[in-house]
Amino acid sequence: APRGADDRFRIASITKTFVATVMLQLESEGRLDLDDSVETWLPGVVRGHGHDGRKITVRQLLNHTSGVFDFLDDPVYEKKYLTDFVKNRLLTRTPQEALDAALAHAPTFAPGTDHAYSNTNYVLAALIMERVTGHTYEYEVRTRIIQPLRLRATVLPGDSALMPKPSGRAYSKIGESGDGARIYDVTHQNASQTWAEGDMISSAGDLNRFFGALMRGELLKPQQLKAMKTTVFDSGYGLGIEKLTASCGKELWGHGGGWVGSLSYAATTEDGRHSFALNLNGDWDASGVGAVLVAEFCDAP
Repeated sequence: APRGADDRFRIASITKTFVATVMLQLESEGRLDLDDSVETWLPGVVRGHGHDGRKITVRQLLNHTSGVFDFLDDPVYEKKYLTDFVKNRLLTRTPQEALDAALAHAPTFAPGTDHAYSNTNYVLAALIMERVTGHTYEYEVRTRIIQPLRLRATVLPGDSALMPKPSGRAYSKIGESGDGARIYDVTHQNASQTWAEGDMISSAGDLNRFFGALMRGELLKPQQLKAMKTTVFDSGYGLGIEKLTASCGKELWGHGGGWVGSLSYAATTEDGRHSFALNLNGDWDASGVGAVLVAEFCDAP
């Protein structure tokens, strides 16, 4: 059936921008410091196989320079939650299960020496958020961002497998065979399998409102917004957000999100006046996303 402009969809890793925004708000309130060690807030949690939370900072979690192994690259975890996704998609996954999978491996590199995207970073960031505030990650995002901006289509689904209406179906080629020959309807899936690293549900309109407000300084003070937009190495990645340069030279800020059955991207100009979000309800071909962004930001009058 045709997609609708108001459709809700799983935004996957765009969730990370919401998490980073809350962490920066907490810093502006003096409740944490970006240069606090992970050990300060999560004593003894990040240990094993060379990982050491005493040497990793909150900032390094948010900009993916921690070197913490990405749990999605653990073969056992990958088989359970990706290769066998269709069979296991209604299982509840805890944050600890993700951490256990990550910390069973050596770090990707020493903290602060390189950049590599790791979903484990945002599991740890959300656990720190919860330790600092005494509230759930969901409560903090809801009360600090969703309610003030009136993002009525944005949901933190917890362990629900349901999609709010209106929404389309979600399709995937990730299945037991692993050969990509069959397309599966994966609309219903337990959202806990992505948690704070990628569980949120939203709409294009709400994402446009959020990213526009973020860049206009409605959610962060100037010092924190500057920190968010400070990119590392040659990655273009800041704190939960990335900088893009379109083929026409226009600079954009945004984040992508890909998970089983869904590919999304949200971007905005630096002044927050022109925002655009899109979703594909299939997970096997993102090749057209760049062309759509160029059409929106470069070709549109």
